[in-house]
Amino acid sequence: MLGYYLQLALRSFGRNKVLTTLMVVTIGIGIGAAMTTLTLYKVLSGDPIPEKSTRLFYPRLEPRTLGRDVSLDPEPMDQLTRFDAEELLRQKRGVRQAMMSAGSVTILPEGTAAQPFRASSRYTSADFFTMFNAPLRAGRGWSADDDGARARVAVIGSKLAGKLFGNADPVGREIHLSQGVLRVIGVMDEWTLNPRFYDLSNRRFGGGEQLFLPFSTSRDMRLPTQGSMNCWGNSNTDAEGARGLNAPCAWIQYWVELESPGQAADYRKYLADYSDQQRAAGRFERPANVRLDDVMGWLDYNRVVPNDVRMQMWLAFGFLLVCLLNTVGLLLAKFLRRSGEIGVRRALGAARGDIFRQCLAEAGAIGLAGGLLGLGFAALGLWLIRQQPDDYARLAQMDTATLLLTVALALGASLLAGLLPAWRAMQVPPALQLKSQ
Repeated sequence: MLGYYLQLALRSFGRNKVLTTLMVVTIGIGIGAAMTTLTLYKVLSGDPIPEKSTRLFYPRLEPRTLGRDVSLDPEPMDQLTRFDAEELLRQKRGVRQAMMSAGSVTILPEGTAAQPFRASSRYTSADFFTMFNAPLRAGRGWSADDDGARARVAVIGSKLAGKLFGNADPVGREIHLSQGVLRVIGVMDEWTLNPRFYDLSNRRFGGGEQLFLPFSTSRDMRLPTQGSMNCWGNSNTDAEGARGLNAPCAWIQYWVELESPGQAADYRKYLADYSDQQRAAGRFERPANVRLDDVMGWLDYNRVVPNDVRMQMWLAFGFLLVCLLNTVGLLLAKFLRRSGEIGVRRALGAARGDIFRQCLAEAGAIGLAGGLLGLGFAALGLWLIRQQPDDYARLAQMDTATLLLTVALALGASLLAGLLPAWRAMQVPPALQLKSQ
């Protein structure tokens, strides 16, 4: 019976080409706009590490001096000082923990013809690779003993390995920097987290580091760092200035892995006790103010999804609603124009339900065509987004699930839009229509 209804729908399309085309285009534009913005929102708001996002936590402390504007800072600082990060790492109250900072180093390739180049890097501690499920293709990461010994070792990305060593095995080879030499002990496979939640003080989307080395080694070699830094008081405490161990500057990202909500509650109490101890020692002046956010909580706090993306999504769905309301009016006009045909069918024995189902089948066919057109509009919209300079723009890609959702949304929306016109059509009195004929 459905095939018969669709056959009738196709005949109706042929008789009303302009009206049918107008409805298909209206639905297609609305669906295309909605799915373009929904796809972008989905990419930006997704869980970057779903297998561990509830077990990874970002602790924050308040080490600043009192000052006159203490009431203006209800939230603690977003990063830790080097002293606090190294102390928390030493005390090891979590299952795993990692302190880190971003950097950029100059690599000196072998051979006189090769030109030096810059490589993005990450200075971190031994648990980093296990905590964040970073895949190693060859070799290994370094150990806590290597952290303590300031070992000149490194793990490199596959792209950097190919650039420096070609198809040769990089493990055991040396990388020459302006500040010294590092020995390669591991090679990472392709690894991208979006957003890059572990360090939101740098680029949040796209890209990744190609050189990883112990944080202690980076400080021993005086490697340059990247990212935000917040200082107060006198930061010229040693040769490293603001990056020194006792400098009153917050610039270190710190993550801890905990196994249960109970452990998280205990760790939060530990942070409060640590703050009290530091205040008693004269380092902290403000009252204890600690936070412990999991991955998604940390992303929400930092508003990783830009406000304009949220607004665009709601505006697009509002536009889709307007398109559907217009489609309701067009369907109503289309069905009621055929009142004579419907009256004849009723007089020949067709039930009201038959008329209702026929009209819904026609609305569904229009919606399906509009959905396919909407896929084209969505693909065009995502391509235009990828041309923008924003760091998240290149992530605007439609996956299979979104593609199927687009078709389903178009079909469902058109059926919903066809309910009222179909109900009005089945109310057509056959006797009155026959008399008018």
